[in-house]
Amino acid sequence: MLEAFEGNKAETKTMLPVITAFTTAHQLRDVVVVADAGMISAANQAGIEAAGLSFILGTKIPDIPYVLSQWRREHPDEDLLDGQVFTQPWPASTAERERGQRDKTIYYQYSADRARRTLRGINEQVTKAENAVAGKAPVKRNRFITLTGTAKSVNRNLEAKARALAGIKGYTTNITNPSPEFVIGAYHQLWRIEKSFRMSKHDLRARPIYHYKRESIDAHLTIVFAALAVTRLIEARTGWSIKKFIQTARRYRTIHIRAGQQLLTAEDPLPTDLRDALAQIV
Repeated sequence: MLEAFEGNKAETKTMLPVITAFTTAHQLRDVVVVADAGMISAANQAGIEAAGLSFILGTKIPDIPYVLSQWRREHPDEDLLDGQVFTQPWPASTAERERGQRDKTIYYQYSADRARRTLRGINEQVTKAENAVAGKAPVKRNRFITLTGTAKSVNRNLEAKARALAGIKGYTTNITNPSPEFVIGAYHQLWRIEKSFRMSKHDLRARPIYHYKRESIDAHLTIVFAALAVTRLIEARTGWSIKKFIQTARRYRTIHIRAGQQLLTAEDPLPTDLRDALAQIV
């Protein structure tokens, strides 16, 4: 099934039509929509629930969650453990229940590696903000700079909140009786979708598309996704990345030379690993 939309149509407005078409085509009663926070608008989330579907969504965290603040009050001298998960039930209101919305659960997970990368970015931004406030650098877009008229200052409250949230990632689901392992594990499989997207966009030349008729655009995308399916099949059966497979296989050619009534064949012998990989495909 292939769905294509105009380039000026936001992704947040294309998700529900695709899901509806997919569930109808395959006669599915329920699917679990897994998506990043940037793909889901409030209208999309309401539409998913109105359709009776389940979801696992990456959650934006504008403020420090209550469960995290409570843990830090109760454990003032302890550091968060890598992989530590906090669970926040989010019951639906009466009005939401009347609209068919279910109770939600929010999981907050701490990652030491994510915290390290986030804190490094915060330190860089705060240093730039301090230099801008001191007049040592021009004022550019920096969330830690507060402008009040002509006065400039570093927003220390925002810095403190950002540091408190460093390493924390939120996941929201409306699945009944969920487990953090399932929810977080399902969300972390999105890298496979992102990998396919990058592959289709760059390696398979999905865009830019220099076609103007709808039929030509659909044909182009059909070829791209057919190539993507073949690519993923090769990777699954050989255990090689498609880049390694192409770079290894493209060096070997078979040449047929006709000399009078004779047909001569010239070819380089295939290395053992490539021969084994080809055997796995066929």
